[in-house]
Amino acid sequence: METTSLVNLTPIFKVMLLGLSVACGPLAWWWLQHKSADNRSQSQGQRQSIKRLQALTAFTLFLTFDLVIFGAFTRLTDSGLGCPDWPGCYGSATPFGAKAHVDAAQAAIPTGAVTTSKAWIEMLHRYLATGVGVLILTLTLHSWWSRYTARKQSQAKVHHLSHYQLNTHLQISPWWPTASLLWVCVVGAFGALTVTLKLFPAIVTLHLLGALLLLALLTRQAKHYDLVTSETNAVAVPKRLRAVLIATFALVWLQIALGGWVSTNYAVLACDTFPVCQKSWWPEMDFSMGFSLWRELGLTSSGENITFSALTAIHYTHRLSAYVVFMALGYSAWRLSQAAASNKIPSFKRYSNWLIWLALWQFFTGVTNAVMGWPLFAALAHTAGAAGLVLALTWMLSRSIAPDKNLK
Repeated sequence: METTSLVNLTPIFKVMLLGLSVACGPLAWWWLQHKSADNRSQSQGQRQSIKRLQALTAFTLFLTFDLVIFGAFTRLTDSGLGCPDWPGCYGSATPFGAKAHVDAAQAAIPTGAVTTSKAWIEMLHRYLATGVGVLILTLTLHSWWSRYTARKQSQAKVHHLSHYQLNTHLQISPWWPTASLLWVCVVGAFGALTVTLKLFPAIVTLHLLGALLLLALLTRQAKHYDLVTSETNAVAVPKRLRAVLIATFALVWLQIALGGWVSTNYAVLACDTFPVCQKSWWPEMDFSMGFSLWRELGLTSSGENITFSALTAIHYTHRLSAYVVFMALGYSAWRLSQAAASNKIPSFKRYSNWLIWLALWQFFTGVTNAVMGWPLFAALAHTAGAAGLVLALTWMLSRSIAPDKNLK
């Protein structure tokens, strides 16, 4: 039987070029929308430079959110090994060049990991990921250049510039996009390991968490520029409320990790009823086997087949944790609503509504996954809800600052 090298760097530049082509459309649109900044006066141009960075950050954030959902689609359609090597497909930059290999693999196992549709899904995911990387690289370079030019103009002490414009370089944050650039490389490495280690559950889960952390980094940047362009200050949040939000955020991350572990171990259908599981409130479960982290897909650390009771433990732990997270989100929403009424901060009421609707969304899609046999639309919606929670809570915490001593 013909074997395929797991890492074949021959097509890497062509794959990068295809990723660049994905990014070219958004970059061209962004540049055309904001090119007028180059023809304006210094004072107008500096302000427009920040708005340009804000627009690019927002667009990159949007495409990163899409990438997270498309990554879930790739996993849920079993397309993660649609091309069994990295970064190309059987050493080619596209499934067109790998047609003979893909057709042979599909003919041998028609429902296997390698089919024409799965190969295209996997490669489109890689092109989109590369495109997001190009956007983040552009954002990083542009941030540093804008910071440099704004600092030069400030040091020149141009008299007709306002105090705000003289300190524009302080409003431009190149370190966040730099951190995002470094992190997207780490996420890409986990993507490569996902293929080369044949969907190793721990690696796939870390890949998901890494993608959501990238989403959080970009959200933090987007909120920073939102505050700068609107010339508003962050809100001093009462320390107890801030502690509640941070604790809730930590619980959400734990729940996402557990959800990723459920998905990557294909344990969703271990409990196909709600609220009980297998007609019991406490079914037979093997936690030690289920949460043995460093093992191959479907196997124990000793190489034996994983038991159904282990899959049940994985699923039921996620379900029990979901009850805690649901209550935490409800409590956070209530505290935000109370703060909005007492401190007269309208945005807090909006944030409260976000958390309520996202919690209900996650509850509904989670139950739908269990009782309807893990339909694709519900699984994707559940992933989107998790990404939405990360985005919303990051935005809220970025909107706030350390509390005043008098605030409780």
